[in-house]
Amino acid sequence: MHSFGYRANALLTFALTILALMCALASFSDNFNFPSPSAEIQIVKFNWFQKQPHGNDEVSLTLNITADLQSLFTWNTKQIFIFVAAEYETPQNSLNQVSLWDAIIPEKEHAKLWIQTANKYRFVDQGSNLRGKEFNLTLHWHVMPKTGKMFADKLVMSGFRLPEEHR
Repeated sequence: MHSFGYRANALLTFALTILALMCALASFSDNFNFPSPSAEIQIVKFNWFQKQPHGNDEVSLTLNITADLQSLFTWNTKQIFIFVAAEYETPQNSLNQVSLWDAIIPEKEHAKLWIQTANKYRFVDQGSNLRGKEFNLTLHWHVMPKTGKMFADKLVMSGFRLPEEHR
């Protein structure tokens, strides 16, 4: 006969093996979800566009963010981290990304958004590269599952242009 310690060890090992198997199946089941999120971002107005004393350009803008991210939620989704980034090119860098706004969506019920907000983070370029610059606004999301790997994707909205002159 085995002692109590041996039996407890066997039971704990079996339980952890079943738990690991269930976590693997939960992660695998996410491969059958084909989300179709939608989003639209509009610039309501440029609050200001100025040159800082040390030469950097800074922009403040008001955004309308409309998004339906409910299809990203499955039973394995813990939360979704979203952020809006301004993306543009300069002679020094082929891609500049500036995060303007972010949020955490904890539940599917909160995944339908309509927000009008000023940029939460400063839109600053190191230099005078923003005057008249074309840029994209991109909605990025990171789906954080309860178990398994994190999934990230984005929607790009192009056709935005900054003012030619500082105000």
